[in-house]
Amino acid sequence: MTEAFSFLNSISNQPEFQASWIPRLSGVNVDGDREFALRNLAPLHDQIISAQYPSINARHHAEQVHGNGISVISEPLQSGIITHPGTDGLITNVPNQLLAIYVADCAAIYLADSVSKAIGLLHSGRKGTELNILEQAVRKMTEFFGTDPANLTCILSPCIRPPDYEMNLPESVHSQARALGIDQFYDSCENTAADLTAHYSYRVEKGKTGRMLALLTLQ
Repeated sequence: MTEAFSFLNSISNQPEFQASWIPRLSGVNVDGDREFALRNLAPLHDQIISAQYPSINARHHAEQVHGNGISVISEPLQSGIITHPGTDGLITNVPNQLLAIYVADCAAIYLADSVSKAIGLLHSGRKGTELNILEQAVRKMTEFFGTDPANLTCILSPCIRPPDYEMNLPESVHSQARALGIDQFYDSCENTAADLTAHYSYRVEKGKTGRMLALLTLQ
């Protein structure tokens, strides 16, 4: 699975950044809890990541506790996979560090600063959006990397949307982005609950499902 996803073009077309999205994968048993599904998906995810990012051996995951905690990655991990406890967002300006977020109805938010060359990847579901994880991430990118929100490209991944969900996550996140001064906002416009051939949906599949994987790195 090496196909490009056009909703990521506004970041991927910038030579400093590489953004990816691993969608629903056929032939994998995900009919269980999160741990079961991710364990079964891991070999294929690892294979795809190795093909897409052959020179990167360091991967960072957020624990994803449905909050707004942000982990600032200021030192390079040379190799291996690390999970940052108590966080739902990852930001860095260190090259060759792969940021990773799992989603299945919640949104992944990709952030790339064309001037400071900082990046961020966030998990924004109902709670994270209500807690405005985007604002927390942008504030930390400004504090640690000198980011000006006007220089940020912000992309919203496929996520659940009305009429399949009572909260309009894309509308809320877009409003938050505007309030922060982010003009370059792009929405994938894909509803995870509407197409189970391309997406996993926690709500539709009643919790027994896999996870898509959002990936972002600074070259």
